[in-house]
Amino acid sequence: QVQLAESGGGPVQPGDSLRLSCVASGLPFEEYSVGWFRQAPGKEREFVAAISSPTGGSTHYADSVKGRFTIRRDNVKNTAYLQMNSLNAEDTAVYFCAADRRWMEGGHSYGIWGQGTRVTVSS
Repeated sequence: QVQLAESGGGPVQPGDSLRLSCVASGLPFEEYSVGWFRQAPGKEREFVAAISSPTGGSTHYADSVKGRFTIRRDNVKNTAYLQMNSLNAEDTAVYFCAADRRWMEGGHSYGIWGQGTRVTVSS
């Protein structure tokens, strides 16, 4: 069964850091690009970051997170990570990871999606 499972979300304060994980199962992870997306309450889903297959030689970030978020992958662990630093209230959202054989940079047309993990930034 092909599956993506996110974890690592939770409540944090402004300025804190958080690392999200996306564990893939049932697919040859190294052959898939991975994207992170988020959806804030009342807003549409937006692109956050993406990393190419197989080794992550290409990455792409939304302007709103450049310099604060870092995406990376560990093919041995079948896991992609999103390191989030200097979090602020605007980062509050449910974060989803997605995987696809294509490299889409900021595109949304990923074939496989996880269930999401919630991040709440509040003082």
